[in-house]
Amino acid sequence: MNDTEFHQLVDSQMETIEEMIDESGADVDYETSGNVMTLEFEDRSQIIINRQEPKHEIWLASKSGGFHFQWKDGQWVCSKTDKELIDMVKEECEKHAGEEIEWP
Repeated sequence: MNDTEFHQLVDSQMETIEEMIDESGADVDYETSGNVMTLEFEDRSQIIINRQEPKHEIWLASKSGGFHFQWKDGQWVCSKTDKELIDMVKEECEKHAGEEIEWP
C-alpha cells in the first residue's frame, strides 16, 4: 500500500467512526485535528485514535491500553487482539461511557 492509499483508507475509516457516533446518539464528543481524532466522554476520559503514516497503521489509546491496527483482508485489524477497529471503538466507547450504547 502506498501513502495515498493509506490516507484514503484511514480517512474513510475516520468518517465511518464519526457517522457511527453521530447516529448512536451517545454522549460522546469528538474532534479531529491533523492526524488525531479525540473522543471525549462525560467523565472527561478520552480515546485517542491516530494514523501512523510511517507504519501505515492506525493506533488507538484508551483506558484499556494501546492498540495498533493494520490493514488486512479489507479491514483494520488489531495486532494484539485480532479485533476489527470499529468493534474495538464500540467496546472502548461503552467502557468509557459506563453504559451500553445503541450502535447503528
